[in-house]
Amino acid sequence: MVGRILQIEALLLLLPMLVSLIYGEKCILAFLVSALVSFLAGLVLTKLSKNNNNMIFAKEGFAIVSLAWISVSLIGALPFYISREIPSFIDAFFETVSGFTTTGASILTEVEGMSKSLLFWRSFTHWIGGMGVLVFVMALFPQEGRSIHIMRAEMPGPSVGKLVPKARETAKILYVIYIVMTFILILLLLVGGMPLFDSILHAFGTAGTGGFGIKNDSIAGYNSYLQWVIAIFMMLFGINFNLFYLILAKKIKTALKSSELWVYFGIIAATVILISFNVFSIYGSLSETVKQAFFQVSSIITTTGYATTDFNTWPQLSKTLIFILMFIGSCAGSTGGGIKVSRVVIAIKTFFRDVKHMLHPRSVGSVKFEGKAIDTQTINGVSVYISLYFILFFFILFLLSFETAEIFDFETNISAVAACFNNIGPGFGDVGPTSNFAAYSPFSKLVLSVAMLLGRLEIYPILLVFTPVFWKRK
Repeated sequence: MVGRILQIEALLLLLPMLVSLIYGEKCILAFLVSALVSFLAGLVLTKLSKNNNNMIFAKEGFAIVSLAWISVSLIGALPFYISREIPSFIDAFFETVSGFTTTGASILTEVEGMSKSLLFWRSFTHWIGGMGVLVFVMALFPQEGRSIHIMRAEMPGPSVGKLVPKARETAKILYVIYIVMTFILILLLLVGGMPLFDSILHAFGTAGTGGFGIKNDSIAGYNSYLQWVIAIFMMLFGINFNLFYLILAKKIKTALKSSELWVYFGIIAATVILISFNVFSIYGSLSETVKQAFFQVSSIITTTGYATTDFNTWPQLSKTLIFILMFIGSCAGSTGGGIKVSRVVIAIKTFFRDVKHMLHPRSVGSVKFEGKAIDTQTINGVSVYISLYFILFFFILFLLSFETAEIFDFETNISAVAACFNNIGPGFGDVGPTSNFAAYSPFSKLVLSVAMLLGRLEIYPILLVFTPVFWKRK
């Protein structure tokens, strides 16, 4: 599987090479060499494993997803490094991991000076990583074994089910929806006067909820229409894609009954109102205030990371609300990151059930979500995940603080971990919307790269693959 994925990555690398040809740039050789390395590595892996058992169970699913994401990131960093536009391989790896995990954290200090082909590859990794590298492969090629285990290991959210009986058909449906929504977004951006190249790359970043900008000021330099379009589509890509399928299947009432959807909209609405009141004095007009508040809320809760203003300069209340949104994240089954709205809702409902049981020991309560009672295994899974999430969060913060104690303040470090672990991109302090991660040491960049992978794959695949007991046959 990893070999196949690297061979597909070799083909994908030909797209930015074509862009380099169109614009007459000197990056053609960098992409050609990277594509050859990727293809040959993939060929070796597929030949070595040709006669092996192809059955995929949960354990194999975790291993495939982890190794595939690490491999595509290592290969994907080569064009940046070979072209010398990012002379450090660790920096190139950080940028690529940030791309594939749809984080959008960058080490680039001058984005507009980069070659268009590398900008294309940088944003294209968002689009591929948004729905999932393995889901993309499954949508293209038939898989032996139980490929649903791959989807469950890669797709964000508490659980992943099949929309139709076969996992491959589910992957196809998800990608058709994904492609159509991306195409609609490109058209709407073109209507608003955005150049074709800019429209394609911003659509990649919005669809994948990635947020790599191609301008030094991110989205701030574009007109209000374009900012509104991107803000609305960021919000849409933060919705569970299963609901889009239900709408297409003419089950609109069922889709609109989703409690996670309404909690998601409710959080956005409430936060926009609070921030609008808090920052009105900065922007003066109501329309500009609401636009800025909605754009940043939509960007952060969906973990996209685009910016139209420096929210680092906002009052403390607004910054606190933005920081909270970093952890909540978007809906399960979307392209966004974070803990996910569904887990937050289940955790809160579990808390109130337990409090009720403490006050009335004989009471027997259940936790309901989406109109159904949740089984104990799912509740325990959510509790364990959130506990493990915060244990790892503080461990990563410890590693970062140990390395950079005399360089960055606490606000910068804690928001850097939140921004990378939740796949957001910008944080506060020296990693705010107008700054970058360039000043962090190579060690810290590797730590944050691992944090991005942990966040995108929801901890377990990356954590398990580095656990020795995972590789024992029995």
